[in-house]
Amino acid sequence: MTTPQPEFIAPYPDLCTEEEISRLVHTFYGRARKDPLLGPIFEAHVTNWDAHFVQMINFWSMKLRGTSHFRGAPMPKHVALPGLTAELFERWLQLFRETTSEMENRDLQFNADMLALHIGGRLWLRYQIERYPDRQLVELQGA
Repeated sequence: MTTPQPEFIAPYPDLCTEEEISRLVHTFYGRARKDPLLGPIFEAHVTNWDAHFVQMINFWSMKLRGTSHFRGAPMPKHVALPGLTAELFERWLQLFRETTSEMENRDLQFNADMLALHIGGRLWLRYQIERYPDRQLVELQGA
């Protein structure tokens, strides 16, 4: 008997629970903060982790479940960060996938991974356009 393949359905309210999103966010950022590449960046720019967790849970809940709790504009905040590289975005994606791979909800894993790939790619593209308008664009390896 074959296991059905997950499909991209986000946002969909029954895709996952808020608890699953909270666990995803807390686990991922726990790893990112300890990561030799990402940790220093997060620690330098996130001043209130409790507020950041709430914001990220609301963001992923909006993207995955279609809730309307998120208020914010992630693109300008990321573009304003100095010194970001493709390597950093790829590391972010790698850690994110490692985190989702441990989740029991395969539909959540698949949808979160697809969204992260899309979001990471768009952030990196916009970052390059804004920061390095005269350079050739570099795609992420994981995209």
